[in-house]
Amino acid sequence: MNSSAKNLKSSHWFIGISWGVTALVVVLLFGFALWRVFPRPVSAAPEATPTEEEVPTILPVTAGLGNDTQAIVRRVALKTDISQRLKYDVVTYTVQRGDALFSIAKQFNIKPETLLWANYDILEDNPDSLRVGQVLKIPPKDGVYYQLQEGDTLESVAEKFSSNPDNILNWPGNNIDLTNPEVKPGTYVMIPDGHREFVQWIIPTVARGPSGTANIPGTACGSGPVGSTAFIWPTANHFLSGNDYWSGHLGIDIAAGLDAQVWAADAGVVTMAQSGWNGGYGNVVMIDHGNGYLTVYGHLSQINVVPCQGVASGQLIGLAGSTGNSTGAHLHFEVRQMLPDGTWGWDNPWDVLH
Repeated sequence: MNSSAKNLKSSHWFIGISWGVTALVVVLLFGFALWRVFPRPVSAAPEATPTEEEVPTILPVTAGLGNDTQAIVRRVALKTDISQRLKYDVVTYTVQRGDALFSIAKQFNIKPETLLWANYDILEDNPDSLRVGQVLKIPPKDGVYYQLQEGDTLESVAEKFSSNPDNILNWPGNNIDLTNPEVKPGTYVMIPDGHREFVQWIIPTVARGPSGTANIPGTACGSGPVGSTAFIWPTANHFLSGNDYWSGHLGIDIAAGLDAQVWAADAGVVTMAQSGWNGGYGNVVMIDHGNGYLTVYGHLSQINVVPCQGVASGQLIGLAGSTGNSTGAHLHFEVRQMLPDGTWGWDNPWDVLH
């Protein structure tokens, strides 16, 4: 074979090998592209270990399934949100040290009067009758929780508490049969948004008489210092530790530790400085400021003034305590104002204290 024939044969082999290599590269590139587009199947991951919040519930295998059939695993949460559920049941609460009617009512998102009305057998409408260990009934909503008496009807009960018979009948917690709405004596019912009057437990106003305010009743003390109506806080603390001012509690309970100093909120004449029970006020001081205002200081552990004594604004009049109806040391503070008809009303202390 001559040299030109050999060269031609070598050229054909080279071309064939080149095409073969090229085809192999194309196939490899095409396969790689398919692998990227369509991922490989992944084997099932091992089941996660149940946590405190989530545990597996194994459902029973349906009868008739083969032995190879797997049970269905469903995960359920242990915690359930009940904050939005409607409440219909009355619950109980045991009074703790430091509690006040106002704070307990706030804790259960009801008004203080609702709590007071529901527990008349214990508190007798007096917020200061609260005692550690008492078990109170907590209504599910505002209104009157009432035990039906002999002779009561839905109409008479609704009228008594300024409500509507349908409100009592349709309240789900009352469990009244709508087809036969019987009223059974001894049964408790909730009267939604009902209300009644309070029995107010207050000491009588003793004024100074000749100074320009009526003496109802008490001895006339004569003239003395007159206040400026610029009332200062009677304690070092300016916050509450008990009941706030509301229709069933005509003063505020100011935080004051045992034997903390108590000062006159304004200049005036002491018309009462009395130890003892005093209707639940305990040791109490009353000051007539000679300008139509009078202040009261209750539950004192010590009294440092005497009746008819003149005092200046900020003068020491006693020490804070827990005498009378009280579950802990604090100062019960009232502001009374003479009305145009000569009687005395109560002002919210928050409106006058500076």
